[in-house]
Amino acid sequence: MVDWKLILQIAGVCLGLLYLWYEYRADVRVWIVGLIMPFIHGVLYYTAGLYADMTMEFYYVAAGVYGLVMWTRPKSSAQVNISHTPRRHIAPLVLVCAAAFVVISFVLARHTDSTVPYWDAATTAMSIVGMWMLSRKYVEVWLVWIAVDVISCVLYVYKGIPYTGLLFGIYSVLAVAGYVRWLRQARTLKQTQKTIES
Repeated sequence: MVDWKLILQIAGVCLGLLYLWYEYRADVRVWIVGLIMPFIHGVLYYTAGLYADMTMEFYYVAAGVYGLVMWTRPKSSAQVNISHTPRRHIAPLVLVCAAAFVVISFVLARHTDSTVPYWDAATTAMSIVGMWMLSRKYVEVWLVWIAVDVISCVLYVYKGIPYTGLLFGIYSVLAVAGYVRWLRQARTLKQTQKTIES
């Protein structure tokens, strides 16, 4: 008998590692992989009873299209470069995350049989904000991913999808490396711009 749950986990792990590599390198192909991966993870999360995570996959497809457009726009139309999150965006991003958490956790707790509504809602709410930050190439997106990855690692192991949990454990470690790399690139870009302006 074919173990589809195991096959989905293995496929998800392979695509997830490829996705993270492209994200780490700030390679536009991250969005191509990001358009394929949600279908696999969506089915997997449904079978594990992670309904917010499953629903989030629809958002990932839309965010993937948006990110692809943002990263491939010509330089003349303000192509996105790696930079820090502007301070004016921090409060709205926190508010969006908090509002999404409240709404999602309410729906999961009241209208589904989810056994982990608050943790599922937390990772989903942070991911909504994280995908938008990624589309803008904000360095601090990696801090959001670290939080999402650590929580998801534990959550997926608890829900019986250990290979996906392992993937998110690897994500956690690599997200630290991604943060350091993007931080360095943002500094280099800033110094280059100062040199040009001088």
